[in-house]
Amino acid sequence: MADSKREVERKYEATPETRLPDLTRAAGVSAVVNRGLSELDAVYYDTEDLRLAADSLTLRRRTGGGDAGWHLKIPVSAGVRDEIQAPLTDTLPPDLGELLRSRVRNTPVTPVVRILSARDVHHLLGEDGTLLAELSIDEVLAERLTEEGHGTTSAWTELEVELADDADPAVLDAVERRLRKAGIRPSAAPSKLARALAGTAPGAPGTKKAKAPSPRTAGDHVLAYVRRQVTALVELDPAVRRDLPDSVHRMRVATRRLRSAFRTYRRILDRQVTDPLRDDLKWLAAELGVDRDQEVLDARLRSHVSQVPAPLLLGPVSARLKLTSVARRTGSRQRVAAVLDEDRYLALLDSLDALLADPPLLPAAARPPEDALPRAVLKDYERLATRIGHALERDPGEERDVAMHEARKAAKRVRYAAEAARPALGKPAKKFAKRMKSVQSVLGDHQDSVVARDALRTLAVQAHGAGEPAFTWGLLYGREEAAAAERERELPEVWARASRPGLRAALKG
Repeated sequence: MADSKREVERKYEATPETRLPDLTRAAGVSAVVNRGLSELDAVYYDTEDLRLAADSLTLRRRTGGGDAGWHLKIPVSAGVRDEIQAPLTDTLPPDLGELLRSRVRNTPVTPVVRILSARDVHHLLGEDGTLLAELSIDEVLAERLTEEGHGTTSAWTELEVELADDADPAVLDAVERRLRKAGIRPSAAPSKLARALAGTAPGAPGTKKAKAPSPRTAGDHVLAYVRRQVTALVELDPAVRRDLPDSVHRMRVATRRLRSAFRTYRRILDRQVTDPLRDDLKWLAAELGVDRDQEVLDARLRSHVSQVPAPLLLGPVSARLKLTSVARRTGSRQRVAAVLDEDRYLALLDSLDALLADPPLLPAAARPPEDALPRAVLKDYERLATRIGHALERDPGEERDVAMHEARKAAKRVRYAAEAARPALGKPAKKFAKRMKSVQSVLGDHQDSVVARDALRTLAVQAHGAGEPAFTWGLLYGREEAAAAERERELPEVWARASRPGLRAALKG
């Protein structure tokens, strides 16, 4: 099983003659200990068209040093990467291969660059001897292994400062001030691989994705929004596989936003192309929803149980809730992992890439955004208004619950439509989206209560069948009923505030 760690480091330009300044004058650093030289031999892997490098991912097989093995580095933010490590083997470990799937799909990864480093390591220690950071001066030799530039080499010297686990990031700032004062400047290359690729095949196309031109037409804006959601899908895939917090939710939201954009802006993007994609996105959202819905339900029920006074907690309430939650989430997590390896999912990613490469634009796409986009948003708004009206007309009970759930889905769609239009329409769209979110929140909490009541009834039946008291489950059920009733009373006022005519007029411009 692969191990993971958060890597926080900074790189600097150096030469073989570079001498370190007195870093004990950096705040927090009390001693600098030379740990000696080590020889590192790393082969970096990528697809033929360098898809991993284009997304700033690095995959290498390295020998030498204290962490020989396979390393996959995934960017988190500037200077911060998650490094997933696996034992040294001859072939790519399956765990790492899965984390690459959304980028490489069915394309193999092969060696692209070999990097040899002679590393001079220094440990920066605090007053109590705690490791604060590791500083290394690397003499680097890179050799291109692909047909493009095969055998070409590039050599340089660089300095790295990597923050130790649990150390204060302020140490990096303090060290950088001392390095800069000594004339040592930050490196322009984000990684050894990036520098090696540029240095061994200088005439080859760049590995960075070309920056899209600024949107001008309605079609430009819609495509920019679609591109952001597709990027989110691809980037969140490894996070979902690693079960990182909130990753499933964010990936599901990206699928919903794509579906919403394809439906709302069907006068801009040809629905003959987008409708099949919407079907596949609906399938993916439903599969992701099994895990996400369980996550939301678990959190809600745990919160409710924690608020029940001890005298009213009759029976093994917490234990039953935990056992039920673990069993259901284990099954849902396994299902999500299987879905991300299905051919249908990978084909969907390919189809989304194809749409962006050759957009199915309709004549309305060429119109100014301030003309075409508000019309589409307000059309969704009118649909929401109709569904809100239906919900408010229903008597409390199952029919109202269903009507409010349908209104919730419509509110989410209007909000997403306004968010997509925000870069073009500015503050009116931002304000409109915020108001629609307030409606969505009320309707969403109501639906969560409906789901929670169903789960609580099931738990009560299970407890009763096991000879346990069902009182606490009934108590929680009653509280959920009261919460739902409160949301129903709240809805008319929230809707009235959100649907002010002046706001719609502002959106129209």
